[in-house]
Amino acid sequence: MKKTDKSIHNISLASIKRSTMKPYDFKWTKFYESNLDFHYEGLSLNLTEDELIICSTLIDGENYSVLTTQKLITVVEGRERAESLLGATDIGYGDFKEYKDIQVSFGFVKLENGDDLKYFIETGKASMIMIHGVRTLIRTQKMTNQNVENVTRIWNRKNKNC
Repeated sequence: MKKTDKSIHNISLASIKRSTMKPYDFKWTKFYESNLDFHYEGLSLNLTEDELIICSTLIDGENYSVLTTQKLITVVEGRERAESLLGATDIGYGDFKEYKDIQVSFGFVKLENGDDLKYFIETGKASMIMIHGVRTLIRTQKMTNQNVENVTRIWNRKNKNC
């Protein structure tokens, strides 16, 4: 099995679901079983044909982060930055101390070129969606095709037993 957007999407969603407490009804953060579940008009995501949306934290049209199988898109106060996470490193998840007073924080990744890229994280239980989505995407890009095949087989077996 080759590493495809669909296999990366499946692995990422499995990781998110394992780490996030139900119910998944958060104010700004969601994960998506398919691109058809993404109901936000007016956002310029510019997806390629096979690219799948994994998760997002959408505060408003000027402030959001969307993770896809090929990139992380963050818009802060209307300024967009979209970057591939190929060769990136997960470097932090923001400030969660006394998060009951703070509803949104930023996570950070270091890109292959050395630049930092931040992304929105809704605090509380919702934080696991973006954190595990980004972390898993970075890890799957380092996986061999055999690793992806093994993880997908395990994921499929667990889903049949649910």
